[in-house]
Amino acid sequence: MTPLQPVAALLHPVTEGVRLRLKVTPKAKHAAIGGLQPEADGGMALKVAVTAAPEDGKANAAVIALLAKEWGVAKSAFSVVAGATDRRKLVEIRGSTAELTARIGAWLQQHP
Repeated sequence: MTPLQPVAALLHPVTEGVRLRLKVTPKAKHAAIGGLQPEADGGMALKVAVTAAPEDGKANAAVIALLAKEWGVAKSAFSVVAGATDRRKLVEIRGSTAELTARIGAWLQQHP
């Protein structure tokens, strides 16, 4: 896989930003962003573990806070567009598609 293939497989451009799939593990021992995981449909999902319980949106808020901090993006730019109560989520990040792709791509290269 070339350095840009994981980014292309993970990030999907939309009108006002990008979307990416997540595989979330709530109630984990430590909060962390893991590697990429192949999906059944040939796409990729980013594994994310959070210590919060999956109740009242706490795990979703923890996921957004973790990603926002790691990628230097405002929490308000994130929204869960599918899978709010599921471990598999589709998250949208609003902003410049090119900037978000470059920022997340650089992060993925540093954290394989």
